[in-house]
Amino acid sequence: MKVLIVGAGPAGSTAAYYLAKAGIDVTVLEKTSFPREKVCGDGLTPRAVREIQKLGLPHPEGEGWRRNKGLRLIAGGRTIELPWPEVSDFPQYGLIRTRLGFDEELARHAQAAGATILERHSVTEALRNGGGRVTGVRAALLDESGRKAGETRDFSADVVLAADGNSTRTAVSLGIQKRDDRPLGVAVRTYFTSPRTDDDWMEGWLELPGRDGKLLPGYGWVFGVGDGTSNVGLGILNSSKEFGKLDYKQVLREWTAGMPSEWGFTPENQVGEIRGAALPMGFNRTPHYSPGLLLLGDAGGMVSPFNGEGISYAMESARFAAEFLVDASSRSLAAGGTYDADAHLARYADYVRDQWGSHFTLGRAFAALIGKPAVMKLALRTGMPIPVLMRFVVRLLANLTDPSARGFEDRVIRVLESLVPATSNTKPAPADSNQRYPLQKVRVNP
Repeated sequence: MKVLIVGAGPAGSTAAYYLAKAGIDVTVLEKTSFPREKVCGDGLTPRAVREIQKLGLPHPEGEGWRRNKGLRLIAGGRTIELPWPEVSDFPQYGLIRTRLGFDEELARHAQAAGATILERHSVTEALRNGGGRVTGVRAALLDESGRKAGETRDFSADVVLAADGNSTRTAVSLGIQKRDDRPLGVAVRTYFTSPRTDDDWMEGWLELPGRDGKLLPGYGWVFGVGDGTSNVGLGILNSSKEFGKLDYKQVLREWTAGMPSEWGFTPENQVGEIRGAALPMGFNRTPHYSPGLLLLGDAGGMVSPFNGEGISYAMESARFAAEFLVDASSRSLAAGGTYDADAHLARYADYVRDQWGSHFTLGRAFAALIGKPAVMKLALRTGMPIPVLMRFVVRLLANLTDPSARGFEDRVIRVLESLVPATSNTKPAPADSNQRYPLQKVRVNP
């Protein structure tokens, strides 16, 4: 079996590693060249750390990996620190690692396992045979400056994995569009030289006070990177009435202007520009399987509506896809090539839905509620003074539950998820349906 992967981010490189380790011929096409920057909070929850451990990727603190204890939540004049829970299936620490280093280390880890990674290959479309099955991709070759070199190249494969992020030209070229019945987020972030660089907690602001004390729309973070800087950013969901109407970079400036001066979140301490990106949530692009093509990570909208986390789900989806591919390959070999590999791979979509569908459905309801300021204010006023309740909320939002559901909190979360249907990942909503989350123009780079 020959596999092509579009994109060498966390999803693409993770899949490449597992496939190469299994002896499958795998090539990754990456449109940029490493090292390259990605817009992200750079925070890795224990769910993502588990995937890093499964890969066997070293992450020593002395080499740019900064461990953290848990979440520090700030809202309504209160601050509460919540250590990562003790859950048998997850480590009890998170990490901060800039995507500049994280993505390259993942890619090199896959290369060391035997994957071929071709940089500066920008995939423009998927290729299909007469029956409509995906048989490869076409890529434009880029020069060292990132411009098109005027040359294209076609790559053929038995299976293509689209791991090319929210914009996913691979899926779009096949007519697989975003669903407008799913939440969408926008995040902006920058770095500041700051004495808070060595903070042991991932800090989340559930309310954003501006310079004049007025609350700003959205939810923010401050993550100490450990290299002398802090990653400071904010996100907003399209369930908010302000979504699509704001200059999000200016919102970030107003928020940081109201912070204590000793933190150093000032224009003169800013490192790099403010950059933004869309967060595709709750399976907002489906189906996740088409003949010859699987969608991974952000390309399939696999970002949690609860907390905007995408890296862990990207890496998990890649691991699942690799397992299906390895299994299909071995079954085909055993059957002398007569095994229906496509029928086997089609189960990937249902498997992903079974893993996170109900969690994402709850997350969609959560996203709708927090878009209402009165509801959010009441929830914070009720929850912040009660640490035991907030610990439960953190476990729910970060999806950190014991699969055996032995503890009380685990059982409650399992009951909640059992009460809602798993988010569908097979049929897009009809064009004339009532749009609960209407997609609006996203402006992050005015």
